[in-house]
Amino acid sequence: MKLSDLDLFIRTADSGNITAAARELDISPAAASAALKRLEQQLDTNLFIRTTRKLRLTEAGERYLPHCRRALCELKEAQQALEQDKTQLTGALRISVSSDFGRNALLPWLDEFMQLHPKLSISLDASDSVSDFYHDRVDIALRYGKPEDSSLIAFPICESDRVVCASPAYIKKYGTPTHPNDLTEHNCLLYLLGDRTYDLWSFRGDQELMRIRVQGNRICNDADLVHRWAISGQGIAFKSRLDMAEDLYAGRVVELMPEFSTEPANLWLICPNRKQVTPAVIMFRDMLRQRCKTLLKQ
Repeated sequence: MKLSDLDLFIRTADSGNITAAARELDISPAAASAALKRLEQQLDTNLFIRTTRKLRLTEAGERYLPHCRRALCELKEAQQALEQDKTQLTGALRISVSSDFGRNALLPWLDEFMQLHPKLSISLDASDSVSDFYHDRVDIALRYGKPEDSSLIAFPICESDRVVCASPAYIKKYGTPTHPNDLTEHNCLLYLLGDRTYDLWSFRGDQELMRIRVQGNRICNDADLVHRWAISGQGIAFKSRLDMAEDLYAGRVVELMPEFSTEPANLWLICPNRKQVTPAVIMFRDMLRQRCKTLLKQ
């Protein structure tokens, strides 16, 4: 017995007109008539008394109708329950994320994500070191810049750039640099990754590429500490706009030399292979895209 035939039976009983019921289901009156006859044959009873103008239910049809309604309603509820189960994420998601973005932007987003999916557990590795998917047991990594390894699966999350910024207190005390060359006279907060110190800052103005070697009295291998130093007025930072977005919006730091463009700092979600692109990863990716878009709009 086809569910579509039962649906047609209910619609025909409600309207008293097979043509109207057929129109609702986007089928021809002939197909609707054949479906009703098929249902009556399967039940071995007449459900309608047919006249030239209208159909009306037989006594058997009157008895059958409420049962049919309840059955279709329960089936619809069952289908909705199954669909809801598909959106209820389960299992564990192991995420590697840079220290600054992880602590200052991602943590509250993760709380909301897990409230929506209480059966999901999260394992978070907040570190600036490059993750090894196979040794670190990581499902996905959030990193700035597209990975060079073409065997990895990479999803773009948002486009961003780097921003030169300092706190109002620092600017009041030491002045505002107006050109990248002025940075050599300022205390710049330096970031260390591995054996490399990121003290060469790139800018472009009037199509001219400038690479400025900066220096300062503070250096750290934790990008979040560089972030905090900048807010507390210890120097000038060169950070992802995404990392500093909340502080720029709140006025805790001020963007310097906005007329000079900087290098991109696009955020990517990276998976080791296609098998790791699970429904949880897809929904997490979509949440990140929306959150980052809203954050940068500020």
